[in-house]
Amino acid sequence: MAPILKLERLTRYFAGLAAVKDVSFEVEPGGLVGLIGPNGAGKTTLLSLVAGSIRPTSGRIEFEERELTGAKSFQAVRAGIVRTHQIPKPFRTLTVRENVEVGLRFGRQEKAASQIKKTEEILDMVGIAHLSARPAYLLSVGDLKRLELARALATRPSLLLCDEVCSGLTETETGLILRLLCEIRRAGTTILYVEHNLRAIMSVCDPVIVMNYGQKLTEGAPGAVQNDPSVIEAYIGKKAMM
Repeated sequence: MAPILKLERLTRYFAGLAAVKDVSFEVEPGGLVGLIGPNGAGKTTLLSLVAGSIRPTSGRIEFEERELTGAKSFQAVRAGIVRTHQIPKPFRTLTVRENVEVGLRFGRQEKAASQIKKTEEILDMVGIAHLSARPAYLLSVGDLKRLELARALATRPSLLLCDEVCSGLTETETGLILRLLCEIRRAGTTILYVEHNLRAIMSVCDPVIVMNYGQKLTEGAPGAVQNDPSVIEAYIGKKAMM
């Protein structure tokens, strides 16, 4: 089976500094792939390149065997790629339901008659159906993270790019989000997941890709990656506690 996402020597410079340099890897359909690395490793920049938020300086992005290099954000969404943000960015004065409906209308097209049912299904799936009439600005951090996922799912993605969806959450909230990601994967959506919480990444992802200084350091199964001397050195100079 062909990879759903294929990156070839993807590179992005900012004022002469390589934020991402010659990164190549593939994501298989149905995977939950972890992307980790120290602060400044280039993880979020790489997600932005795939999502069309910024254009690559060089290299190639292929999605579902189609050229997507340099596509704009709305084109990526229509193709089936959508991202969440580390800091949720809802329409603050709209209700939870209305936020999800925006995703339905501007993602891959749903028939109007099915939008109400789909909104209800998504809100129920992420666990905030009981908050559907509440304005987004009144939500807790944990519920905002769930709304961010709901808005992304409403666009009907084939590939979901998650940027630190567990940051700022309690251990209990993190566990609930991780179970939700696994459920999203089982429902057929491929996930590329950036996270600083190594324990979270290692518990749900396989494989794991490691970046450092804008380049791919290594990739492999969680056990192999967390015991790789180069990964340990990149993080803290000694074995990280998992």
